Amino acid sequence: MTLSLPPSLLATLPGHYYTDPSIFRVEQERIFESMWFAVARCADIATPGKFETVSVGRESILVVRGRDSQLRAFLNVCRHRGAKLCVEAAGETKRSLQCPYHAWTYGLDGKLIAAPNLTKMPDIDRVEYGLIPVHLREWLGYAWVCLADSPPSFEDAVIGAARDRLGDTEMINHWEVDTLDVGRRIVYDVKANWKLIIENFMECYHCATIHPELTEVLPEFADGYAAQYYVGHGAAFAEEAQGFTVDGSEGFDKIGGVGAEEDRKYYAITVNPQVFINLVPDHVIFHRMFPMSADRTVVVCDWLYTKEVVASGKDVSRSVELFHRVNQQDFDACERCQPAMSSRAYARGGVLVPSEHHIAAFHEWLTAKLA
Repeated sequence: MTLSLPPSLLATLPGHYYTDPSIFRVEQERIFESMWFAVARCADIATPGKFETVSVGRESILVVRGRDSQLRAFLNVCRHRGAKLCVEAAGETKRSLQCPYHAWTYGLDGKLIAAPNLTKMPDIDRVEYGLIPVHLREWLGYAWVCLADSPPSFEDAVIGAARDRLGDTEMINHWEVDTLDVGRRIVYDVKANWKLIIENFMECYHCATIHPELTEVLPEFADGYAAQYYVGHGAAFAEEAQGFTVDGSEGFDKIGGVGAEEDRKYYAITVNPQVFINLVPDHVIFHRMFPMSADRTVVVCDWLYTKEVVASGKDVSRSVELFHRVNQQDFDACERCQPAMSSRAYARGGVLVPSEHHIAAFHEWLTAKLA
């Protein structure tokens, strides 16, 4: 039975969307394995032979820097008998990647270059039996992969998300994100469904309740409307706040391309299905979510600063601490919600108040993907 709601309220997804393993399997297939997915910071794989492995949906992906300095992605599976080629989360090899099972060996370009008795099998096509490639694009200094045979337009699906949020295709380039360095990285293991995390990030109805440090710096958030509620809107810093820091103290010089109209403001972008981008004048906070199961999500959060700030060893702890607390507060809230998703009280879902109505667009996007 569908509830009759007053105009002020919109329905959420039913509770089983956040708990049902069968729904999560469909999400893996139709969302995580079909869309562009940010997997690694390119600078972490900077030199030939460096690699990272990462889970995308049900697949293990190998991202490696070739001898030609090109970044490539492959399914992390040996073509011989299906052993996982690289078991480490990250590593470095000089010239090739060798399967530890039967020693099939691949070049950094994925081509099969050696195997026991391979010279006695001249009919084997070394490209055809090389590693299976995965589509890869670089943007904002991150490697984005897509497992689909025919990926969606990167310009529409990824860059377009920033354009639609900021109202300007070029605005995000003012932060020169691809030139920044990681000043701090924190990995969070969140016992909650990935959709709860996205919904939380998109709204600020909760900000006055659980984010005292954030609302001190961004006082308009105490009114319940998130910056993402409005196209092109940046939340203004409090008059007494000198920077985007846990105590409102001074931060660092503006990133080179940030203009006067973007100074002392905070912008937030969601790139479905798993990236949050936070822009403030002197740094960028970049979240990558890795949904592991219906009730567990790993979130990797990078605080990015100019090369000068990182190389000089300047103290970034006050700006890191602000959003680290926000993350902890948000993830605690999501973990508080997760058990209730299986309650009979939430069988038909909950409701969205007006300041959260834009979350309904995310639900419509999701259900269309799963349909």
